[in-house]
Order: sequence, then C-alpha cells, then structure tokens
Amino acid sequence: MGREFLTIFDDWAENYDDTVSGLDPEYSRVFAKYEEILEAVVHHTKGPVLEFGPGTGNLAKKIIAAGYEYIGIEPSKAMREKFRKKLPKVSLYDGDFLRYPVFSIPIQTIVSTYAFHHLTNEEKETAVKKFSKTLSDNGTIVFADTMFRSEKERLNEVARAKKQGYTTLAEDLEREYYPTITFLKQLFKRNNFTIEMHQMNDFVWLLVAEKKSE
Repeated sequence: MGREFLTIFDDWAENYDDTVSGLDPEYSRVFAKYEEILEAVVHHTKGPVLEFGPGTGNLAKKIIAAGYEYIGIEPSKAMREKFRKKLPKVSLYDGDFLRYPVFSIPIQTIVSTYAFHHLTNEEKETAVKKFSKTLSDNGTIVFADTMFRSEKERLNEVARAKKQGYTTLAEDLEREYYPTITFLKQLFKRNNFTIEMHQMNDFVWLLVAEKKSE
C-alpha cells in the first residue's frame, strides 16, 4: 500500500521543501517546474477535493487558496506534523490510497503528486476501482507523478543516475513501482474513465481522468 516507504518519508519530511525547490541537485530534474506542476493540478481541480499524500502541504495551500473545500490523506506522521504547521485548521487524516475514511461531502476531485508510484500495479488497480466509488458523478482524478513511456526509458534513467553518482535517485528508480504511460491509460479506461496525459518535465506527467456517467 506504499506504506513500505514510510520510513523514507518520515526521514525526508524535514528537508522535503528544500528538495522540491531545487536545492538538491540529485533530484533537480525530478522536481523541475515544481510550482508549475502544482498549478496545473489546481487548474484541473473542482471541489470538494480529496488529496492523497499531501506531504508538507504545498499543493493543499494552492487548492485552498483557490477556494475549494479540502481533505488530505497522509500516511507519514512526520509529514502530517509538517503539514499541520502550515495549515493547522485543515482536515488531514492518517491513511493511504487504499485505506481512508468515508466522507459525507461529495468528492468531486481526487488529486495527488509524486505518490501514486508507491503502489504496485495490482494496488493501483484496486485504488482506481475505489476512486470510482469515492468520486461523485462526473468526478475527476488529477495526478502528477513520475512515469515513463516504456520500461526501457526507466532503465535509461537508472543508468544515467548511476553514471552521475546519484545513487539515491538510482535506488528510488529501481525500488519503487513507476508505471508506464500505456499501463495507466489502460488502467483508467477499463475502470470507466476518459484520460488525458501531458508531460511536465523529464520525469513527471500530468494525468487527468474524468469519470464517465453510469
């Protein structure tokens, strides 16, 4: 359920905002155009919004500033603590893509950035099926995450990271469950979503999936 990576995120919480702002050269390409990516997610959002893996709250701040009702689901205790320092009055729950409360308000958009790849392909399938039930009619999923055109492309990035001496990045790319574009298109289509995808940087694509009317 992605919780096997919790230690990494608990340890990363203190320096996460520095990393996404480009201060860590090892991850500078991964987080290139970070603010633009978050703005793109907000652009496709309609509220109320449910976010998975909000981390320190960077996307949440933008969604709330845009006037949308917001709920966050974050499995990392350390990240939740950082989030609450920025947004102390915002609804935030311990949970993950597969385990989260049932909410009384109609969820119109599910968003997530840099997180969906922590699920195996089988777990991604389970999550999308559950999203379909969680979303209101004509609801939208908006994800920005690392994904690749092919497995070969991922392996090329692993080789590049190793050549540059970026061992942590190489380990991430080898250990986590980065999907291909083809897999995600098929996953959402067979679960009754239309889908559009746009590349945002060398690693990150924006995925916008609209739930079809029953």
